[in-house]
Amino acid sequence: MASGRVEELSESVELKVLREKVKLLTQAKVSLERDLEYYRAELAKLLAPPHVEAVVLEVLGNGKVIVKSSSGPNLVVDVADTVDRSKLRPGAVVALNSRGSAIVDVLPQRYDPTVKLMVVEERPSVTFRDVGGLSSQIRELYEVVVLPLKNPELFAEMGVDPPKGVLLHGPPGTGKTLLARAVAGEAGVTFISLVASELVSKFVGEGARLVREVFRLAREKAPAIVFIDEIDAIASKRIEVGTSGEREVQRTMLQLLAELDGFNPLQGVKVLAATNRLDVLDPAILRPGRFDRIIELPLPDFQGRLEILRIHTRRTPLAEDVDLAEIARLTEGFSGADLKNLVVEAAYSAIRRGSRVVARVDFEEAIARVRGRLRPRMKGELHPHL
Repeated sequence: MASGRVEELSESVELKVLREKVKLLTQAKVSLERDLEYYRAELAKLLAPPHVEAVVLEVLGNGKVIVKSSSGPNLVVDVADTVDRSKLRPGAVVALNSRGSAIVDVLPQRYDPTVKLMVVEERPSVTFRDVGGLSSQIRELYEVVVLPLKNPELFAEMGVDPPKGVLLHGPPGTGKTLLARAVAGEAGVTFISLVASELVSKFVGEGARLVREVFRLAREKAPAIVFIDEIDAIASKRIEVGTSGEREVQRTMLQLLAELDGFNPLQGVKVLAATNRLDVLDPAILRPGRFDRIIELPLPDFQGRLEILRIHTRRTPLAEDVDLAEIARLTEGFSGADLKNLVVEAAYSAIRRGSRVVARVDFEEAIARVRGRLRPRMKGELHPHL
């Protein structure tokens, strides 16, 4: 009787162990089936043909949509049932199936990588206090750029439209880029900076497309300032006969003109441009309604040089024998950039002497160094053919 009870208990234990094994195997099976479905889905993605990117041109009343595919032609396509039709509007980027016969997804808006690489500062830290020797230019820029961005209702009450664009011109190093950043910093708006040569492309229509992308980005981040440096790279005077490259540059300029005074208003967006060669610009870009104000930034006078030196020596420990007014008198013909370089060279001279204070002798050495670099440039200005 006892042996029979032992056998029953042994069978019960074995049954319990077997049940636990079945339970573990069932869980492992569910997990493996889940993994199998995942890898089947991934394999299907890898084997599926790629989608075609397209842009919506028009939504038709019969449920079809006209799109321009990335491969070139315009297509009339259907819309898959899984697509939210409320997102289909002109300009939307969509994905077509491999045959290009139906829209299968609406893609998020994106910018060209070239546009993303352009300098975008949400709120520049530079203000008018960091700019010296340009008091009259600062006052004019405040009136035509900062004031309309800060108080647009003021101009609406007066019934006038503030200027759309401002062109800064003058010799190199006079502070055109710095002043543009200071305007954005003073207004507390987004600053988008680019060099005009970045808009030049060897592909037909590519430069014009980049211009559209830049201004679309500016409108989305409005209030904003778009600063185009060296604008003469795309806005020089047009000629009757030219190479294909020159015609592409002209197309880019025409797109810029269209953005300035086209049908799509630049609400909350101001355009600043800079050039060293005002004489080569096309008259079309200088007419009122485009670049309404043309502001010259000349080489600083004595008072301007003194203000610039004070700005650049704010954090520089100066010896008692340093007279900034005397240095300003000795640096006639220096630009703002030259004066900044002068302070840096004087600091290096002090470091070489083993001193932690910049003395007069350091500035004298720095003036000689910087003036030596200026001579070839000044010679070139006096004799452009050299």
